[in-house]
Amino acid sequence: MTLISSVPLVIGIGNTLRSDDGVGIWVARWLRGQVRDGVSVVEATGESGALLEAWKGAAAVILVDAVRSGSPPGTIHRLDAAAQPIRSIFLRSSSHDFGVGEAIELARALNQLPPRLIIYGIEGGNFGPGAELSAVVVQSAAEVANELLSQARGCTTKRPT
Repeated sequence: MTLISSVPLVIGIGNTLRSDDGVGIWVARWLRGQVRDGVSVVEATGESGALLEAWKGAAAVILVDAVRSGSPPGTIHRLDAAAQPIRSIFLRSSSHDFGVGEAIELARALNQLPPRLIIYGIEGGNFGPGAELSAVVVQSAAEVANELLSQARGCTTKRPT
């Protein structure tokens, strides 16, 4: 019998050369050094085909990305993408040509959406050239990272019933 892991796949999305757009990568790198075996943490640029491939077969996925919705920088948006369509702030809100929101809706249309898909969008303020995150974005990234670490520590591997 195959074991099914309830430990999520965490995908940090972004571009570390575009200031706050690198927040998802920041969270992924921090988590990678903290989580125990069995928790998968990967980095991605947000390209739709790569995202669909990265979460292929995963039962639980958490995406972390920068967003631009007009909310104050550092605002944390959380959405259960498996339960409902993506709100407009996740559609073309990042610096990616074909945004994460569009990739998720494409996966939904193709019946390739993971059963559990949570998105953490951290509102960026500066998307210009540079490798540093804004201080307020770092604070929010640390809050999200600590929440995900807490969740990962509570995950277990179980057999299907």
